[in-house]
Amino acid sequence: MKVISLFSGAGGMDIGFEKAGFEIAVAVEQDPSCCNTLKLNRPNLKVIQGDISGIEAAHILKEADLTPLEPALVIGGPPCQSFSLAGKRLGMGDKRGMLILEFVRIVHETLPKAFVMENVQGMMNWENGKALETVLNEFRDPVIYNGKEYSYDVSYHVLNAADYGVAQFRERLFIVGNRLKKNFTFPYPTHGAKELAGSDMFGNKNLPYRTTWDAIGGLPDADEPSETAKRVSQTIKGRIEKHGY
Repeated sequence: MKVISLFSGAGGMDIGFEKAGFEIAVAVEQDPSCCNTLKLNRPNLKVIQGDISGIEAAHILKEADLTPLEPALVIGGPPCQSFSLAGKRLGMGDKRGMLILEFVRIVHETLPKAFVMENVQGMMNWENGKALETVLNEFRDPVIYNGKEYSYDVSYHVLNAADYGVAQFRERLFIVGNRLKKNFTFPYPTHGAKELAGSDMFGNKNLPYRTTWDAIGGLPDADEPSETAKRVSQTIKGRIEKHGY
C-alpha cells in the first residue's frame, strides 16, 4: 500500500492517506520550507526537493524502493493558481497549469494501481471545460510497458469539505483513476444543513454541518495577531469582496 506523493506541501494530503492505511514511500516538493517541515515531522520519509518537470520517474521510484506497477497510488494537488476563479485564468497556457501534465507523466511512467489528483473547482469551467477535458484525455491515453498495454478508467467530482465534517465550505475538484477496471464511487456526504440532517430516502444518515466553534472552540485564547497577519487578513477580505470567496 505504498504511495508516491507529488506536490506534497507540508504533508496534509499525505496524513489523510496514512490515516486510511497507506504508507507514503516518497514525497516530491519544490518549496524548501515545506521540505524542511516534512523532514522535521517525518525524519524517515524520503523527500525529493526540486521542480518536478526536471525529475525523472525512475529517480522517484528508486527513492521509494519501487518499480513500475508496484505503487498503490500516486497522489497530489498540482499548483492551482492558473485555474482559480480568483487568479488570472491562464490555465494550460501558464507554466503552473502545465505542471498538471507532469502529474500525468509520473502516473504513466510509474503505473500505480490508482491515482488521486486534487485541484480547484475553477479548472472545470476554464474555456468551457477545455482544461479539464485535456487532463482527462491525457490520463486515459494507453501506456505500453514491457509489451503490455495499460489504461486508466478516470472519473471526477467536486467535493465540499463541509459535507465530510470539516468546519469550512471548501469545494475542490477530485480526479480519480485506476487501471484495475474497478468502478469507483465517490464517498456519500456525511454532513449537511441542520434542517436536512438525519436519514434521507436512501437510508444514508447525515450529521449537521460542523461549526467553527465545534472545530476550535476548545483552544486557548489566541495571542494578538501580528502586523503581517493583519495585513494578510485585509488581502483575504479584499479577495472575498471582489470574487465572493
